[in-house]
Amino acid sequence: MPDSFGARLRQQRERQHIALAWIAEQTKISPQFLQAIEAEEFQKLPGGIFSTSYLRQYASVVGLDPAELLARYAEFVAPHPKPPARAGTRSGRGFMNRWLGTNPQAQH
Repeated sequence: MPDSFGARLRQQRERQHIALAWIAEQTKISPQFLQAIEAEEFQKLPGGIFSTSYLRQYASVVGLDPAELLARYAEFVAPHPKPPARAGTRSGRGFMNRWLGTNPQAQH
């Protein structure tokens, strides 16, 4: 994926002859996490604000716009919409009603 943002970070880093170890020293981010960012293996990152913080720091160190990178990251990891539930499937709320012994559809 040459235009992926992980590849863009790596290319920017390599153009400047910067080693991942140096970025790790500057940012205090594990080299394994930096490699995961370049490979876009986000499941290997701690998640939440740590992932976005790591991306922001990496971008800043190599001279890229952190806001632009984070916008592209948000598009990349945006959850795909779930298809509508099929008729006859049980929802999580139905499970809770059964577990609690309540039935909101029951006639009193």
